Amino acid sequence: MFSLTRYTTPCPEPVNAQILQMVVDNLTDISSVALPPSNLLYNLYQYAIGFEVHLYLEALDGSKGIAVELVVAMDEEKLLGFCLYLPVKDDPQACGIAFMAVQAGFRRQGVARRMMQDVLARYPHAELACAVEQVPAFEAMGFKLRGARGTQVLMNTRDYGTDGLMGVLDVAAIYSSLEVRQIHTYLLQKHGKRAMVDAEKQRDRHLDQLARKVQLFIAAR
Repeated sequence: MFSLTRYTTPCPEPVNAQILQMVVDNLTDISSVALPPSNLLYNLYQYAIGFEVHLYLEALDGSKGIAVELVVAMDEEKLLGFCLYLPVKDDPQACGIAFMAVQAGFRRQGVARRMMQDVLARYPHAELACAVEQVPAFEAMGFKLRGARGTQVLMNTRDYGTDGLMGVLDVAAIYSSLEVRQIHTYLLQKHGKRAMVDAEKQRDRHLDQLARKVQLFIAAR
């Protein structure tokens, strides 16, 4: 049995730490890049997505000028899942789902559905982007196919997007940060230049394949 807690202010540090661990453990499911662990760049993207979510969790205190809310599913002190979403300015019914994940051992047990029901009870007009494989699950939660967003499928609970503005953080600087450069240097020293160049090519091919997969999926629908 689990319970849900909603946060509109910073969550306790033990919860925060478990969220960040879940993010880096589930990079392939959460990130639009969706790199497999076999790619040598995997650790770099783990850091980047973890830091991005960290910044959004920090934004719960209102210091970054954007609206952020969070729902977590807990079994006593253990985090089972979380959903981080961004309310839309000038549209009190709308939000964008930014990040959502459930622990591998607790999937298909209603955790994601309960969290989403909690979000939609407050913001019935919700939008998200997900992998092709996740579309049936979100359709079962009331989302409809709207189109493509790069390597992901764009879905909404309605047939149209909101006209309001949703505040997002500029996270592009993460990939040029000192920490990312240090990780890249470490990987370069460990694996060599040729292997890293190959990893980058594999990443680019992977992203192209994901984008084509999305387009074919939408065309077939």
